Amino acid sequence: MNLTPTNASSKPDSVYFYGTCLIDLLYPQAGVSAVHLLKREGVNVIYPQAQTCCGQPAWNSGYRDEALTVARAQLALFSKPIPIVVPSASCAGMIKVHYPELFNAQPDKSKALDIAERTYELTEFLTDILNINLTDLGAPVTVAVHSSCSARHEMKVADRIDILLDQLHNVTHAEPANKEECCGFGGTFAIKQPEISAAMVLEKAKAIEYTNAQRLIGQDCGCLMNIGCALEKQGHTITHQHIAKFLWDRTGGPHRDN
Repeated sequence: MNLTPTNASSKPDSVYFYGTCLIDLLYPQAGVSAVHLLKREGVNVIYPQAQTCCGQPAWNSGYRDEALTVARAQLALFSKPIPIVVPSASCAGMIKVHYPELFNAQPDKSKALDIAERTYELTEFLTDILNINLTDLGAPVTVAVHSSCSARHEMKVADRIDILLDQLHNVTHAEPANKEECCGFGGTFAIKQPEISAAMVLEKAKAIEYTNAQRLIGQDCGCLMNIGCALEKQGHTITHQHIAKFLWDRTGGPHRDN
């Protein structure tokens, strides 16, 4: 499926929205803001109510059968031939990159391949497919950006946040010294290797602190939760926010700090 637009008329009329577990449980306003951004671009958003986890925790832990059970439950929910937009490079990467491997030699492999082909990370979809144009209505602010490992290596969309932020004339983008390094979360990695994970996030938090940014922006809530809590624990005043909420607040949504 070729959805790369050449003009406004090529933009899809409708998309599925895959909400992710962390947004559902901990960052609901990020999901709401993402839906608002898509709708403002004239896109109808379909949210299948029965959607659950993408299966990534089980997959990362080596439980292939359990991951298949969870992932298979999602296949029937996205049957229309329209894009699936995911406000998380981690979950998008699971569907787009790992579903083809997970469903290899399975009778429903073709469905998994179809869904994988139609899956987009949110910032990728806003820039590459919708070619969104933003008008900054917010006060001057300095932000630091963390792009997740999944955005950088699996989805290869790490620069899309920068493209979006560059449109906001009142936003100064301060780059951390270790921008490309992992924050140490890695889903189950933080549980399996807590000491290493803690050391990694403290280094990440220190680098962000040195930028003198007022806010940390990212597209993966797991990373934001990990770094944000580390900053808070160290007594720093830097807040963290998902890119969708940040964009919506500054371009037409309610102008709140969090």
